[in-house]
Amino acid sequence: MNNTLTLAEIRRRGMAAIEEGLQRGPVHLIKRNKLAAVVLSEDEYRRLTHGKVAARGQMSAVQWLLAQSTTGQRSKAQIDADLKAERDW
Repeated sequence: MNNTLTLAEIRRRGMAAIEEGLQRGPVHLIKRNKLAAVVLSEDEYRRLTHGKVAARGQMSAVQWLLAQSTTGQRSKAQIDADLKAERDW
């Protein structure tokens, strides 16, 4: 993991430091001597997100949430009864 930048260096040099690092691949960001994040080029990000998801046919988290039923499984009466039972201890 030779391609690293500290947050202090990013503050000093800004986007130029990130762009320079991206020429060598993903840039690992270090904050308080710990790995904090990884910056990818747009091409690499698209390859990772679109290629794998499309190839395996998986849904994104947003797609999964949107596919969920908007109505609950319990009736109002059941919810009220459950809440009453929880509170009566």
